[in-house]
Amino acid sequence: MPAISAPATTPNGSPPTAYGLRVPMLSDYLPLDAPLETLTERTAELARLAGSWGAPRLRTFAGTKGSAAASADERAHVAQRLRMAASQLADQGLRLVVETHPGTLADTTASLLDLLDAVDHPNLRVNFDTLHVWEGGDDPLAAHARLSPHIDYYHLKNVRSRADLSVFEPANVYAAAGRREGMTGLFEGALDYAAFLKTLPPQAEGSLEWFGEASFSVLPTDLFRLRSATAGRRGAGALHAAR
Repeated sequence: MPAISAPATTPNGSPPTAYGLRVPMLSDYLPLDAPLETLTERTAELARLAGSWGAPRLRTFAGTKGSAAASADERAHVAQRLRMAASQLADQGLRLVVETHPGTLADTTASLLDLLDAVDHPNLRVNFDTLHVWEGGDDPLAAHARLSPHIDYYHLKNVRSRADLSVFEPANVYAAAGRREGMTGLFEGALDYAAFLKTLPPQAEGSLEWFGEASFSVLPTDLFRLRSATAGRRGAGALHAAR
């Protein structure tokens, strides 16, 4: 996905909030391996954009190597850079979240917990992508229980079967001509969301992710079913449609 470089206003100069829109999170990829000055400048740029849009958090990835391939020095470097970014964003009143995702140090629950311990900063939180947790081989219910003190946001999407998980590889999913076969509605795929949603705390906040066709039919249906499934939570947080 290309890095965010959008203006802080809509084309007519008004912020998104002027249209009743809420931006719960900016999703970007902080350059953790770049020179420190580059990382600091990019983090500051995204903080300004988040502030203009009223977004309370910034999502990034935990490096560019999976936990099985990363050396101890590489893990330490990612932890140090995440700690610095988390501290910088805290000064701006923003939270930093790392997404559970293959090919990063957040590809398994055990690796992510180790990373959180290494960073040791209260402003680093977790974007719990349920499908990617399942893709990594962990049971989403067990992973959710272990990570729940750190979770700040949720990404919710589904797939027809494990054989179709490659449809969400970045090179495919962000390509305009990429394959979309295998993507399903939230309640129609291989992952049992009916059981998972029962474990969400009342304050849970998250977004539906959809990269396929027919978004104007799939997302409203999924969002209605999602809100119906979580309607009984007291003080329920916001659940959004995305993409």
